[in-house]
Amino acid sequence: MAKPQNSLTEIQIAKRIKEGRGQGSGSTYKPWLRIHEVPSQGLSHRIYSFKTRRTHHLLSNLELGVFLTLDWMGHVQDIREQYPLQRDETIEIASNNGIKHPNIRGINQVMTSDFLVDSTSHKQFVIQVKPLSELKNPRTIEKLEIERRYWASKEIPWYIITEKELNPTVLDNIKWLYSSQTDMHDYDQLLNALSNFEFFCQQHLQMKLSDVCKSIDREYQQDPGQSLADLKQLMAHRLIKFDITQKFKELRVKDIKFYQHQLVEGFLNVANQ
Repeated sequence: MAKPQNSLTEIQIAKRIKEGRGQGSGSTYKPWLRIHEVPSQGLSHRIYSFKTRRTHHLLSNLELGVFLTLDWMGHVQDIREQYPLQRDETIEIASNNGIKHPNIRGINQVMTSDFLVDSTSHKQFVIQVKPLSELKNPRTIEKLEIERRYWASKEIPWYIITEKELNPTVLDNIKWLYSSQTDMHDYDQLLNALSNFEFFCQQHLQMKLSDVCKSIDREYQQDPGQSLADLKQLMAHRLIKFDITQKFKELRVKDIKFYQHQLVEGFLNVANQ
């Protein structure tokens, strides 16, 4: 995804390298960019993954859609977002091919790929997320060519994904899940809602989730719609997981997954990082 103009000085670049940005894997990985470090466009997300045991920093709804799709796939083992490319190598590639390297105020900036993915089926592959509209920009194409050649030199497959390649149901689900503020202000209340859902769902595996919400509202004498709001929070924060490619309205209890309580405790410890 295109990053907002966010220039770094040589001192700042050196500091991030010293911090280990772009290093590590799984729970120890540190992305080069975090959402609070770039100008906000109102579409950034911090999402916890039980697969990697850490909070991921995503800069757009499109990045979020790709991430959630990857995170659901069984063959995907690790997802490293905002992955930095070796600057000396991208500078050399740009120079050898007559392309201007990304440079702001005289400083050659560190280029990043949106996702470096470890997979049992493809070993490793890289994804760059771009809206179709950006691919009409000649300068964007130049920078993508630097990135393409970088990964080709390492014999790692590299792909561009636009909204055209992403399942429209994924985008619809994301718009619904993240259409309102999803920050948790009361962990106890949310975990209580999680327990209520888990207890009720164990007895109604074939019931539609929408009907489950209505039943829980009646059972616990809640305002109509309260359980649906709770479910939205639980799903948005990944405490209840479902296949993001399935339409929410069609989901049944058997289609969702509850995380074990020790994993949820890990989420509470890490999600606010």
